[in-house]
Amino acid sequence: MKELDQLIKRSCWTPISIEKLKPTKRKKAVDAMMLLAEKNDGVTIKGRCVFKGNETRDWLSREDTASPTASHEAIICTGVIDAHEGRNVMSMDIPNAFIQTLMPEQEEGEDRVIMKITGLLVDYMIDLDPTYRDFVVIKNGRQVIYVVILRAIYGMLQALLLWYRNLRASLEEYGFVFNVYDPCIANMMVNEKQLTIRFHVDDVLASHMEQRVLEDFFTWINGRYGGLKEVTCTHGRVHTYLGMTLDYSKKGKLKIRMDDYVQRMLDEFSVKFKVDDKQETPAGNNLLEVGKGKLLDKDQQTEFHQFVAKHLFLTKRARLDMHPTVANLASQVQNPNQSDWHKLVRLMRYMHSTKKWHLTLSADNLRVMKWYVDASFAVHPDFKSHTGGVMTMGGGAMQAMSKKQKLNSRSSTHGTNWSR
Repeated sequence: MKELDQLIKRSCWTPISIEKLKPTKRKKAVDAMMLLAEKNDGVTIKGRCVFKGNETRDWLSREDTASPTASHEAIICTGVIDAHEGRNVMSMDIPNAFIQTLMPEQEEGEDRVIMKITGLLVDYMIDLDPTYRDFVVIKNGRQVIYVVILRAIYGMLQALLLWYRNLRASLEEYGFVFNVYDPCIANMMVNEKQLTIRFHVDDVLASHMEQRVLEDFFTWINGRYGGLKEVTCTHGRVHTYLGMTLDYSKKGKLKIRMDDYVQRMLDEFSVKFKVDDKQETPAGNNLLEVGKGKLLDKDQQTEFHQFVAKHLFLTKRARLDMHPTVANLASQVQNPNQSDWHKLVRLMRYMHSTKKWHLTLSADNLRVMKWYVDASFAVHPDFKSHTGGVMTMGGGAMQAMSKKQKLNSRSSTHGTNWSR
């Protein structure tokens, strides 16, 4: 009810009578769905009214829907700069971002975007606004209300791009200049110091040497996007951002922790470990060997695939020590066998043993970045080589790579050259 109420108050759509509805052969009315999810507190239920956007793929091009998001590499690099310079950091979450974005003006002859609200949602709409009763029709024995979409609704394929253009235009109006390499990183000079922002959809991270500058920026962005619900804001040395805990508590250092994510993985895994279970390394000597044993059954295959995907998210951010193992397991997700499963269990046991570990980064010099790259020659069963590398600005690996080479090399020298 809260979700529908704020959609009505923000004028996200307007009801239309069946007589005025003229669907074309190319387009038709798209269904609305209400998704419910439990928040991390285990108590609060969050509702999200979603436009069933997959039905619109036939008439929307990639150019109409593809939107940039801040790269992980850019977020980490700018985070290390924040720590090195001792900046104040502020994180923000813009509420109801998509529906604060108007749909583009309709050009002559262009079809309107029509959404179909059915079932119980119709009753809820009438409870919130009785005028919707006049627009109810019966289709296949169910109540239906047709609405014309006026704002970008969650689930619309073009919603993310429309929001990005909205936010970027606002930030440029404020005075930000966007990075030419990453379109979700922007800077501006305030009091001869750099104010940096990076954003991933509606999650914004800002930094400046002066706390007052950040407070002024928050006042502006809250005034722009905090109409019905205030922009949430966090100051201090510890921030939760994009699934990571960014800890600036120690001078000159950025610690990246994902303790809660690791614990959830251990809780959800079908194999349970005792408190004193230990594993010294994430993989054994057989990591690159062809797996043996029967193929996993369907349920185990699904679990194997899910947990390798979870590990990919984790190792990209906070646990680079498991990167080579995860890279190898990721190549086996199509047809994993018993041997692959044992490798995953060993990896999970290692993670259980080291679940409090985190990544600590620092910079010796902001003008110098170093890459260390090497290759292991013909170590895979098909005699392909394996490449590994890390990038650093002094302390800790800001980026890491570990992958099998696509071509066979004739010597270790060629293998190393191809890595570079």
